Amino acid sequence: MKMAFVLFDGMTSMDVMGFYEAVSWVAILKAKENVSWTFCANKAEVTDDRGLTMKANEVLPDLGTFDLVFLPGGMPTRTLRYDEDFMSWIRTAEGARYKVSVCTGALLLGAAGFLEGKKATTNSSAYDLLAPYCGEVIKARAVRDGDTFTGGGVTSSIDLGLYLIECLVDTDTARLVQKRLDYPYYQAGKLSDIYYPYEEE
Repeated sequence: MKMAFVLFDGMTSMDVMGFYEAVSWVAILKAKENVSWTFCANKAEVTDDRGLTMKANEVLPDLGTFDLVFLPGGMPTRTLRYDEDFMSWIRTAEGARYKVSVCTGALLLGAAGFLEGKKATTNSSAYDLLAPYCGEVIKARAVRDGDTFTGGGVTSSIDLGLYLIECLVDTDTARLVQKRLDYPYYQAGKLSDIYYPYEEE
């Protein structure tokens, strides 16, 4: 499985790293064959919302050549969804089987047309922004609709990574990775299309 992690200026790094830390264990444990990842951006280096600079492995690759494309969130997603050059690049992910986002990365999936008619989630502060792009906004930490996976705010990136492992590999592997991460919060073995709904306040 070839995975593309999309990076951009002002993104929230935790959105990327929580998911990356979880799914990279699939390769370490040899739980799935030919697992690889590439960090992609629209320029050689990006700076996150805290000032951390990251280098891209590839600049503006065809995202359709990957099996999975991951989009993080961050405040710039609110304007990037209207950036035609950036969104034209994101739309090259149409051929990727799995489309994944955390936090407001869902706005980019939505603006690209990948959430039409689907259930999806995002950071709770952006539910209203997501609504026009999808079939139904679900208030949950992780949501799967077919081959599309979306996560809620920031730390749900870890949950989403474990959820993806459970869906695409198996529950035992998800539990093993959960143990390696010393992350007790994920409810392994309780698979559903809509995972871990928030309790209404």
